[in-house]
Amino acid sequence: MKRAVFPGSFDPITLGHVDIVERAMPLFDEIIIAIGTNAAKKYMWSLEERKAQIEKAFSGNSKIKVAVYEGLTAAFCKKMKAQFLLRGLRNPADFTYEQTIAQANQKVNGVESVFIISSPEYSFISSSIVRDIARNDGDFSSLVP
Repeated sequence: MKRAVFPGSFDPITLGHVDIVERAMPLFDEIIIAIGTNAAKKYMWSLEERKAQIEKAFSGNSKIKVAVYEGLTAAFCKKMKAQFLLRGLRNPADFTYEQTIAQANQKVNGVESVFIISSPEYSFISSSIVRDIARNDGDFSSLVP
């Protein structure tokens, strides 16, 4: 079974995230959307809300699982018997950031990273932009599922 982990804080999940997962589905038998937790980080939406948002976005899709984890993403991949990490790239800065992490994950943990380039219509969307809009009482509904 080809299993991938798509990690993130998903605070909140965006249409860009959904696009990456939907386009990756033909590549894998199962995709685990893994919500990483960090006690030191302040989230806008609770873990329960984030998990519910993701489950709703992919309801009825048996290839998608949602899980919560703490610690190293690569260790979570091993625990879940996932051979691949799925990552979306919006721009060259994302690639530069992800490249070193991907190389370390492959060398140290044997987990391969698969990158999918964002569709142009979603490349400007980030969770931080959505949070900014939300914090200022703006309408962000066109950016999230």
